[in-house]
Amino acid sequence: MNTQIPNPKSPSPKLITFEGGEGAGKSTQVRLLSEALNNAGIKTVTTREPGGTEGAEAIRNLLVNGDISKWDAPTELLLHLAARRDHINKFIKPSLDNGECVISDRFTDSTIAYQAYGHGLGTEFVQQMCNLVIGNFYPDLTIILDMPIELGIKRANKRGGAENRYEKMGSGFHARVNEGFLKIARTNPQRCVVINADSDIESVHSNIIDEVERRLGIKLGIRQ
Repeated sequence: MNTQIPNPKSPSPKLITFEGGEGAGKSTQVRLLSEALNNAGIKTVTTREPGGTEGAEAIRNLLVNGDISKWDAPTELLLHLAARRDHINKFIKPSLDNGECVISDRFTDSTIAYQAYGHGLGTEFVQQMCNLVIGNFYPDLTIILDMPIELGIKRANKRGGAENRYEKMGSGFHARVNEGFLKIARTNPQRCVVINADSDIESVHSNIIDEVERRLGIKLGIRQ
């Protein structure tokens, strides 16, 4: 029978974020890492952006559904930032204060990649807006899942559903987003790690576990 035994090397509560383009497999890897952390006795909760709170989920509905031209780029940026501020104040910070690690499917790096690079608003302007709204609040570890754009979009389209506004924004947009994520990783090597997501789920998960163990100094896995 598997039981959770407190990990003597457990870190203080951390914010871990997953980033990457459409269809990179973030939600699956968020779930698998959460299970590994909890099985190691490290209390962990998961969330997503835009979303994570009642107010932020309402804003999510405005952002991910409908025609690609429903918002101009600055308005879209402001909506993402409003959702993030609510998410941080009402979910992320309270969870960390409660001693729980938080894993988020997307965070500020997505805003930089999508709005600064994808929509062309520029990194300086978008970063200034992020700093104004949420201050100096960054993840402890960011895992960027890197996948060929065409394959990612194909996988994303197979999911179906109405939340496909970003998937419809064209290959040029997604190429700029992918370039943005890789530039973010190169600029922030202490915080970010790029994982090749063009592989089977278990191989990607194993590579993520290796990086989490190395960077956070803990041993993960099922404890008996």
